[in-house]
Amino acid sequence: MGWLDGYSAVVTGAGSGLGKAIVGRFLTEGANVVAFDKSGEKLSALKTHHGDAVETVTGDVRSIEDNKRACERAIEKFGKLDTFVGNAGLWDFNRTLTDTPSELLEAGFDELFGVNVKGYVLGAKAAIPALQASGGSIVLTLSNASFFSGGGGGPLYVASKHAGVGLVKQLAYELAPRVRVNAVAPGGMDTDLRGPDALGLSNTAIGQAFPIGEVMKQRSALHFEPAPEDYVAAYVLLAAKSQSRTVTGSVFDVSSFGTPTRPSGG
Repeated sequence: MGWLDGYSAVVTGAGSGLGKAIVGRFLTEGANVVAFDKSGEKLSALKTHHGDAVETVTGDVRSIEDNKRACERAIEKFGKLDTFVGNAGLWDFNRTLTDTPSELLEAGFDELFGVNVKGYVLGAKAAIPALQASGGSIVLTLSNASFFSGGGGGPLYVASKHAGVGLVKQLAYELAPRVRVNAVAPGGMDTDLRGPDALGLSNTAIGQAFPIGEVMKQRSALHFEPAPEDYVAAYVLLAAKSQSRTVTGSVFDVSSFGTPTRPSGG
């Protein structure tokens, strides 16, 4: 038996990278999943690979109606919704405020915050009635940048992830005791993560523009290049009622990034 036997979940940004890995691990743990992504092509491939345990919804996380469709699909196909995983996100490719042209800044801010913050707010709003009925949980993807005093991205990305910490704490307060709200803060990984189209960053994946794997290998305490699958166990833990019944309002930093290493020798 898996930790999520009989569970029903919605995962946003499910078509690739970390979202795809979360879907795969949830299925292994016994859950049924609604995979929600903007790319119909990626969702089709996911459905072909996993079969009837996965339902797909193509849409925009910045739309309340699309979020509602995803949550309603879980109820229609699987009878309930136990966990909403808000995972879709954009990175700003370390674009500094100084280097961002003024004429692009407003639209870039709106697009990145629209996905990274508004998408989580709307997803939670759509999921709340079903989660209250099931006694379920919300798990959001944040970042080790949520804890940095600087770095981990440019000001748009870092600010959005700090906003996510506040959202977790406020929703945990509002939705207790019926719904638990937590987040996972992974470190970097080589995925298809893109940036805002308004900043000209939508056609390049993070690994194509930045040696993220090597950076993680050199600067993390454990000195290896993590894959998306290395981060997903924390999502299972936080989704599983039997394993994290006492946990709400928490952000699990699973990155090991920037942690000092012990000197060799005595």
